[in-house]
Amino acid sequence: MRLATHSIIRFAFAILLVCAPLTSLARPAHDKTVWNYDGGIVLRTDGAFPDGPCFRLAGRVTAPRFFDNLKRVDTDHGTVFRRGGEPVTHFPDAVLLSFALRDQPCNPGIQQVGTRVYLTREMVGTLQLSLYWKRGVDLRPVEKFKELRASITRIAPYASSVATEIPERFEWSYDLAIPSAGVPLTDSLVLVFRLPDGHIATRVAARM
Repeated sequence: MRLATHSIIRFAFAILLVCAPLTSLARPAHDKTVWNYDGGIVLRTDGAFPDGPCFRLAGRVTAPRFFDNLKRVDTDHGTVFRRGGEPVTHFPDAVLLSFALRDQPCNPGIQQVGTRVYLTREMVGTLQLSLYWKRGVDLRPVEKFKELRASITRIAPYASSVATEIPERFEWSYDLAIPSAGVPLTDSLVLVFRLPDGHIATRVAARM
């Protein structure tokens, strides 16, 4: 009778193990972060000339319909890009890089001492732009990119009464067509503006 009781207990325990839900034995993967790229990739950074002026670079990388509903999903198993339920691995054949430059105080919020130096046409004309695709630490120069538009817009003074008392200020805007066929979404587009002596005035990466 004792042996029969022990046999029943062992049998019942075995049944419990077999019937236990598999989800209790393996932890399911959970999405940690989801990034939405509707509207493209935003980039923003600050730069400066020696002894001033300082400037802000702001822009965006876009492509017709490519970034619509495109998401990056970071999971326990890595990062994937999806549009709806479909995986996306590479950029389209070309992307549009749009950005603008305008001067700004080198120390926002701090009272300027002395005469402020503003960004001029001559200064911007000396900047040399280089573009790269970055993978890890490797930088590959972007070749054959094309300037589609370049414009200079005068920035209206904050009050018309001081228009004759302060230097003219401008904003420089550019649209560039960047070849991107075969470039994986894990690569970053790097912009580097150099001064005539080769020093870097600013650098920024548009990364997914």
